[in-house]
Amino acid sequence: MNSFDLEKSELLEQAFQFWFNGQEHIRSPFPAYIQSELKVLATEKFEQWLKNLNEEAKDEVVDEIIAEKFEEILFEQAHQLVLTEDERLTILYPFLPRLGDQLKDDQGVESEIVDRMLHNDKDERFLEIVCKRLEEGTKWTTRFELPI
Repeated sequence: MNSFDLEKSELLEQAFQFWFNGQEHIRSPFPAYIQSELKVLATEKFEQWLKNLNEEAKDEVVDEIIAEKFEEILFEQAHQLVLTEDERLTILYPFLPRLGDQLKDDQGVESEIVDRMLHNDKDERFLEIVCKRLEEGTKWTTRFELPI
């Protein structure tokens, strides 16, 4: 194994640890049931990408570019492996609220997210969240504008 391969394997393992285990305020967007297969597929796709780089490009590519490309591949592969639309939403937008999360309505009443869906309005994209107030059981909705 040359130094480039060793650095790459360490980088991949760090990325898997970060994204599979979550870190402080970041929760893993990847369900446990896909993680083993995702690790294999993402590694294979990343190795294919590396093999297609010419020697000059390999010399010029920096760790930041390698990490970004690997994360891109990781998320693309995960998107294909998950079974539900909600899991796809989590992979597309890993930092947004998820089903089961709790938040407060505009009056400060605790609610739980019970559904969420994407909406497109003209040139804007939104994540609509349906919440259920914990005490009353009534539902309300809110929207988050998403990057296109």
